Amino acid sequence: FGDRGIRERETRGKDLGYELAVTLEETANGTEKEIEIERMEKCDVCGGSGAAPGTSTRSCPRCNGAGRVQTTTRNAFGMFVRVIPCPTCGGRGRIIDKPCPKCRGNGLTQRDRKVTVKIPPGIDEGYQLRLSGEGEMAAGAEYPGDLYVMIHIAPHRYFRRDEDDLIYNLAIGFPQAALGTEVSIPTLEGNTTLTIRPGTRPGEIIKLRGKGMPRFRGYGRGDMLIRVDIAVPEKLTREQRVLLEQLAKEFEQDVKPK
Repeated sequence: FGDRGIRERETRGKDLGYELAVTLEETANGTEKEIEIERMEKCDVCGGSGAAPGTSTRSCPRCNGAGRVQTTTRNAFGMFVRVIPCPTCGGRGRIIDKPCPKCRGNGLTQRDRKVTVKIPPGIDEGYQLRLSGEGEMAAGAEYPGDLYVMIHIAPHRYFRRDEDDLIYNLAIGFPQAALGTEVSIPTLEGNTTLTIRPGTRPGEIIKLRGKGMPRFRGYGRGDMLIRVDIAVPEKLTREQRVLLEQLAKEFEQDVKPK
């Protein structure tokens, strides 16, 4: 079992992680983001061999070029085989007599790279995008690891997301709720006109179908849910107070103004 894990480490580099913040509009429409990462790559002087230009490496005499050594021990339960990277060559299988002056025999150099990340429409908070081969190299590896980009969606000014639906809190006045009206509300595509029917109550939900988020890895869109709230003014003018007192009398509601 240990031999299999060593072979995998020998052929594959290291994975990297990156956290990327996007807006709700960007996740709704899909976009591309260019990020900059710091990673280990093959040395451009020695090509990753670790040997100085014009020289070559030789096979490790301890592991015979295998890059790993095997030890066998016996105990009361049987024979136990342990495979580890060769301590002489560090698991490379090759000995470097004259190291590369740039990477000092490591075969790797650190570089800053720009990588383009494609954000698919409707992606969820915390989802990880896997970019194959965009990780970093490791000593003796044949190809680099992968880059995992975790998506974070910034809070929106108006909307709260609930899976594929968008929730919007709309505050209107009591006369508007009682008599009905038309108001302008924001959507992901721009402002639209919403009709408030007469007698709308606080907490009532008005649904706009297909105005939510695109379904990630699916078809169609979610809905936009408008939660209606009644805005109560904190301060009133004398005329407004008189009118409200008269209205309270019409509804036979007892009020105790100061």
